[in-house]
Amino acid sequence: MWPLNQHPVYILMLSLIILGASVWCGGALLSRFKNRVAWSQTDFNLVQTATLTLLSLIIGFTFSMAIGRFDQRKVLEEAEANSIGTAILRADLFPAEARTEVKKLLTQYLEQRILFYEADEPQLETINARTIKLQKELWSAAARAANSQPTPTVALAVASISEAISAEGHSQGASWNTIPRPAWWLLAMIAVCANLMFGFGSHHFNSHRSILFTLPVIISITFFLIADIDSPRSGGIRITPQNLTNLAHTLSHPTP
Repeated sequence: MWPLNQHPVYILMLSLIILGASVWCGGALLSRFKNRVAWSQTDFNLVQTATLTLLSLIIGFTFSMAIGRFDQRKVLEEAEANSIGTAILRADLFPAEARTEVKKLLTQYLEQRILFYEADEPQLETINARTIKLQKELWSAAARAANSQPTPTVALAVASISEAISAEGHSQGASWNTIPRPAWWLLAMIAVCANLMFGFGSHHFNSHRSILFTLPVIISITFFLIADIDSPRSGGIRITPQNLTNLAHTLSHPTP
């Protein structure tokens, strides 16, 4: 199924159309039945207030979920940079014949990890394939060094390689960990109901349309912001690999 929640601009456009249509439907169509059904304005106001309050709470919880996942990706990017940097430093503990190969592979691996955060969705498959290949080559080189010289210092270097590879798995998992789709559906249904009731409860819909349509606009912008924060591959708010980039710069320009 197409991951619509990973495309914030489309969510903004659809939200404006659907929620705007909901307000119009409530104000222009459903309001015609006001005089045909026995209903209490006080009871309606109570239900409308409760619906809008529930919508506000769910939006707040969803926004909190998106921020939490965004912060988690930032923390894991920092942890991955630290683990790769440690592995590069401890590569000096390998025997001379393996040291150069491991450092070269780690440098190439670092470049792929930077591309992982900067790439768009179509490029991701190629980057992941290269990353997996480099992981296998890294582990093979470390294993050969450990088998040829099984000392505690070499074991420490091998453990650093293992941690660097494991850190990639955590980062990859965090990029998949987005707001669940049922949460989006619940949010959308409550938003539609709230806008229907908002339009239905208006007493001067035809003369105050511009004011009434502010609610779907505000909610749509909120949905857009949540989707933008929650989406690691699209939108304007993305994780920048500052720590990985700084590590690559340090390696290419060593301090004298």
